[in-house]
Amino acid sequence: MKIVFFGTPDFAVPSLARLLQHPDLQVCGVVTQPDKRRGRGKSLSPSAVKALAVEHQLPVWQPRRLKKDPQTLGELAALNADAFVVVAYGQLLSPQILAMPRLGCINGHGSLLPHYRGAAPIQWSLVQGEVKTGITTMQMDVGMDTGAMLLKATTPIHWWDTAATVGDRLSHLTADLLIETLLGLDAGTLEAIAQDDDQATYAPLIQKTDYDLDWSKSAIALHNQIRGFFPNCVTEFRDQPLKILRTIPIPLPSDDMPDEFAGLPSQLASLDIAAASQTSQLGDIVAILKKTGPIVQTGAGWLLLYQVQPAGKKPQSGWDFANGSRVMLGDRCLSRDLTKD
Repeated sequence: MKIVFFGTPDFAVPSLARLLQHPDLQVCGVVTQPDKRRGRGKSLSPSAVKALAVEHQLPVWQPRRLKKDPQTLGELAALNADAFVVVAYGQLLSPQILAMPRLGCINGHGSLLPHYRGAAPIQWSLVQGEVKTGITTMQMDVGMDTGAMLLKATTPIHWWDTAATVGDRLSHLTADLLIETLLGLDAGTLEAIAQDDDQATYAPLIQKTDYDLDWSKSAIALHNQIRGFFPNCVTEFRDQPLKILRTIPIPLPSDDMPDEFAGLPSQLASLDIAAASQTSQLGDIVAILKKTGPIVQTGAGWLLLYQVQPAGKKPQSGWDFANGSRVMLGDRCLSRDLTKD
């Protein structure tokens, strides 16, 4: 089978790698987003998918607007590909493109459709506190993730997961499921199932203001926001921005503890956080857990700052932050107006 792969970020790399390894599939080329300026020097850098394509000496197309680029469209049509495989490409495909391959355009989407259609399904599934997510392969149409579904695979979401850890698992699930989907389509053994639009939910583009932490929210809501938008959520501490990277909501969500947090229940049992918080305000540091980090008052419950990143510094544990910054009880975390940054 002749395949053209459309993809851009790290998430898409395992899928391209798996396609390249399969003996029954021939990747004829890659379509990816244009190089972007990154880093302090603002030098042009290729996407993660382009880097892998170049390593394998594949033809690469990088149109700024694919559906408005007649040269690229003509070259893609001339390939007579059996399928276009799309994973986190970043542009919508026109009807002309969708009609080019014999088996159509197959997308690996990071949610259990019809839930979380849109640009950021992994992030919003964590923000909404979902306990499972997955991958759906679908036959693309002109809508935003509205195509008929082909196969699904699921993975649990643990309370300590972040968008990074879930995304890593889903990227490999996508690679596996796309192979199964392509072979099934070619053999005629798969039946596409239409989505129920009445069940659809959406995962819109993330805005800068989504990173702002409002301490009037509950501890679990803040925890979900922080892990969903990892590593970008921010608060203000002593008039400086402080990124909050990993947290632990208190009371603890469950007894399902990874080894990393095994000693937490006994440590927390030694603290009288409720008494300390009786005179506190939202965002106040109400306790400092030895060897772990500061605990912040929220609108409902408390939030342990397990990993943070002060302005201009590398990520550090909450305990190192508490020691290095001489954090004191009563210090306060404040919301930031990110529209002014």
